[in-house]
Amino acid sequence: MRTEQIALAPLAPGADLSLTVQRFGQEGARPRIHVQASLHADEIPGMIAAHHLRERLTALESEGRIKGEIVLVPSANPIGLAQRVLGDHIGRFNLSDGINFNRGYPDLVPKVAERIDGKLTDDGAQNLRLIREALRAELEAWEPANPAEAMKKALLGLAQEADIVLDMHCDSEAVVHLYTHTRSEEEFAPLSALIGAHAYLVADVSGDEPFDEACSRPWAELADRFPDRPIPFGCHSTTLEFRGERDVSHETGQADAAAVVDYLILRGVIAGEAPQVPEPLCRATPLAASEPVQAPAYGILVFKADIGDRVREGDVIGDVVDPLTGAVVPATAPCDGVMFARIAQRFVTKGMRLAKVAGTEARRTGKLLSA
Repeated sequence: MRTEQIALAPLAPGADLSLTVQRFGQEGARPRIHVQASLHADEIPGMIAAHHLRERLTALESEGRIKGEIVLVPSANPIGLAQRVLGDHIGRFNLSDGINFNRGYPDLVPKVAERIDGKLTDDGAQNLRLIREALRAELEAWEPANPAEAMKKALLGLAQEADIVLDMHCDSEAVVHLYTHTRSEEEFAPLSALIGAHAYLVADVSGDEPFDEACSRPWAELADRFPDRPIPFGCHSTTLEFRGERDVSHETGQADAAAVVDYLILRGVIAGEAPQVPEPLCRATPLAASEPVQAPAYGILVFKADIGDRVREGDVIGDVVDPLTGAVVPATAPCDGVMFARIAQRFVTKGMRLAKVAGTEARRTGKLLSA
């Protein structure tokens, strides 16, 4: 393992920041894998998975089994890691401006398209190299406006060079699930089965420019812009949601790390006997078919459905109880599907998102992710 520090823009004079990056295998070798944890810095399950993954990768490297290059960022957000308000860790939003750390990555496609126009050939491998060079140049030309954007630039600079990107997160209370681009569905189907995902959500565009789409979408959109030239899908990226915020244990971290290693064996990055892929717990469904359950009133939230439960449209998933009058208003499922995530709060305001149900019929449009 080779460890390096990437200096970031300081938060204030003397308040220096850096990203810790750990590399395994031969630098520059393919396939190249980028794995990062806790871009939302208060989502710790990914971080404990990264800890156990590092242990596994260190041993595998000593055995000479890493055939590509694996880049691990074990804690991807030093800004959010340090943010606390009255003792509570705030790692999802930048306290300086309220922006989600996993939103607002730059859309490089228009400028990259200008750079490569007239230069593409009939050689897909050559086009892949050309596009990677153009992406690198455009990202380098992006001038971050603040330390959070400088961190985003550093992370994207590492990830956009990879063939596969695994961005490890969690939800408030949840079963394992994942998000990816529609054209990466087949690529990550074995990983979905290996991690035991209960929901596998795909979209071309989810809205607000999250990290995984900044890595993957350029390849789909450039292929659509230049249909007469072969453009391989150069970066498959996924957001892995490892359960809920409190699901932090060595047992789950070891299991998640083992699933990632098995997937990397399947992809030829790690040498070894191909693992048996279990039967998947779910099939891929459109992110636009995932619908929120909204609070129908103010009050005490008492869930009646658990995460992972299959529900039908109209089923009561919880009661909202008025603490003053005793009135009980049911919160109901908006569609048939799996309730794969829910909030940790138990007192709610009217209109709040209480839970998410992965349905099968795409009925939503616009921005598909929560704040």
